Amino acid sequence: MSDGLCCDLLLTNARYLSPDMTVVSGKAIAIRDGRILDIPDQAQCPYRGNTVLDGGSLLWMPGLVDGHLHTSQQLLRGRLLDEKPVIWKRVNVPFESRLDEESSRLSALLAAMEMISCGTTGFVDAGGKYPEIYAQVYAAAGLRGRLSVMTNDNPLCPESLRAPSASAAVERLRAMRESLGGLLKPIYSVTTPTAVSEEALRAVFQAAAEDGVPVETHMNEYASEVTDFIERYGERPFLWLEREGLLSAPMTAPHCIFLSQEEIAVLARRQVRVVHCPFSNCGKGVPPTPQLLAAGVPVGLGTDGSAHGGLDLFREMRLFRGVMNVTRGVGTADSSVMPAGTLLAMATQGGAAALMEPGLGVLQKGAPADLIAINTDAPHLWPTQNLIHTLVESASGADVRHSIVNGKLLMRDRELLTIDADRVRREAERLFERQPWLQSWK
Repeated sequence: MSDGLCCDLLLTNARYLSPDMTVVSGKAIAIRDGRILDIPDQAQCPYRGNTVLDGGSLLWMPGLVDGHLHTSQQLLRGRLLDEKPVIWKRVNVPFESRLDEESSRLSALLAAMEMISCGTTGFVDAGGKYPEIYAQVYAAAGLRGRLSVMTNDNPLCPESLRAPSASAAVERLRAMRESLGGLLKPIYSVTTPTAVSEEALRAVFQAAAEDGVPVETHMNEYASEVTDFIERYGERPFLWLEREGLLSAPMTAPHCIFLSQEEIAVLARRQVRVVHCPFSNCGKGVPPTPQLLAAGVPVGLGTDGSAHGGLDLFREMRLFRGVMNVTRGVGTADSSVMPAGTLLAMATQGGAAALMEPGLGVLQKGAPADLIAINTDAPHLWPTQNLIHTLVESASGADVRHSIVNGKLLMRDRELLTIDADRVRREAERLFERQPWLQSWK
């Protein structure tokens, strides 16, 4: 047998979710050098793998991509539910300003553990105080992602998070960019357009275009932020950004709840990658997602971080289906206003668009080998008359059996292979003992 028929990982007797959201059976999936080498029929499979995983009752599918999370809020879990708005000003930012390097490292470790366990293989982080520390953790864990600095020059922002000037903010982002490599890439960001000075907003977006780096910022998340922006700049956020020539860099825009028809046209024209965070957004509003999709806008899903209920994107899909049915489907008697296949595509292909990684989000020959296996024999998933529907209706992150990123196994049979979960748990417990404010913070 020639070396050309050897592969790093061979998945036998495989069922998998195809790019058109149908289930294909009777295949083998050969993985080599971080990519899917081939998907032959099992009966004619010529490959041999250094590691072999048998499909059995599994469904292989693209790894989920969290298009918007806050690594720095992992230790804030349970604090935000029932809080009055606007939580990011009153709770999130003050909390993050007090994090040190040790707590930030553990926050990233806990986030990596949760993502891998829930089937998330890629992410876009909203920015923190110590992105280089996050990068060390995520690189060791084997995840794919984009990282940024929490960029804010507002005098009301805590000093530990505040950039002294717009130029200093750009310098900090560029320093972070130089520190990243491998599966971790940069994305430039500002906290929100209304939280920073016009000088900083322009400088960061212009630097992204000059450096060939994507840009992201929370957009149109609260109605009050839209009206505040209009009062300051005279028109709605996306209209102003386009008029000022600031949408030349590829952009990921988390939230996008309150959009005008003109703004939707801008999003489509500029191919801005929109990311909805269903659980987090429920307390704010409901986005016009069917209109966005109809206009050709790439739409993904995010969790908004563990402080908003965890990093399980299966939960986000299921919740979003209900939200869309109640708010968009009932009025038109359209019970399939947000089909199961569309939701799965948002969590995979839409998230990959937000991550801006070509070829990611689908299982096909030549694609990056980021994929997960779902145990379809679980009592709440079997039997089923439509596995695509059942994934959205009933699956959770706990049903993920294996996780692979860039052709490397990160979790096998629910065992994390790149993180010592027990050690991290002990370290987190000791951290809470030394820094009790992390649990009692208000």
